Amino acid sequence: MSARILSGKEAASALLGELTLKVKTLDPKLVVVQVGDNPASESYIKQKMKNSQEIGMRAEHRHLPKESELSVLMALIEELNSDADVSGFIVQLPLPDHLSAHVPQVIRAIDPKKDVDGFTAYNLGKMFLSKEFEHLPPATPAGVIALLEYYDIPIRGQNVTVVGHSNLVGKPLSTMFLNRDATVTTCHIHTKDLASHTKTADILCVAVGKPGLITAKMVKPGAVVVDIGITRTDEGLKGDVDFDAVKEVASAITPVPGGIGPMTVASLMRNCVRAKERQLEL
Repeated sequence: MSARILSGKEAASALLGELTLKVKTLDPKLVVVQVGDNPASESYIKQKMKNSQEIGMRAEHRHLPKESELSVLMALIEELNSDADVSGFIVQLPLPDHLSAHVPQVIRAIDPKKDVDGFTAYNLGKMFLSKEFEHLPPATPAGVIALLEYYDIPIRGQNVTVVGHSNLVGKPLSTMFLNRDATVTTCHIHTKDLASHTKTADILCVAVGKPGLITAKMVKPGAVVVDIGITRTDEGLKGDVDFDAVKEVASAITPVPGGIGPMTVASLMRNCVRAKERQLEL
């Protein structure tokens, strides 16, 4: 029997629906900062603007030329930090080549109270305390958890394997699973015998950007498989999982596209609403 398809579009629509009333009451504002014209970034930003409009949230796209110097970007960040009308903002990654080495400096400059991407050390650090301190978690890991919760997939006590240990996805996702009392294995490029770890997972999450990395033989029968990777190929968008083969082994699986992507954007919207709530509390 083929696996149940975990539609991120359906779950994201439900999450956005829950936010609509709060948006009407709180009137938050999201700003997306873009430097240059990366095609993937253009697509992501378009989706963020669309979702903002759907829930009635004010959103602004601040687009800087590709050749902009670091000082120009940092001045804009300071302007947004100081603007009381801006509830939250993100700097869309990747940055152009001449700015890529400065990404840590750029993230560090963002006011943690407005860090709706959840990338600052303050917001990442709070996650290690407990689930109750995940106030502004990174949007993609938060989207994974929200998707599993939407489909009532239990996490507590489950063996979870996360393939990928990036600061943006793998590490925070492993932490969020630990906060929910899962037993977590985190794998990466230097992991020996990857399949020995993936085959024991009740929940398998993959985020490395290598199309077809996970084959059916690497998946435990009945496992829940969450494909976070997405790569543009000549055949279209591909995930890290061999979807057609693995869906015959797993009990549930996310598609690519239409899985975690919509959940990431919806989680970003939720973070902006939360940011506004917390700012009003302060």
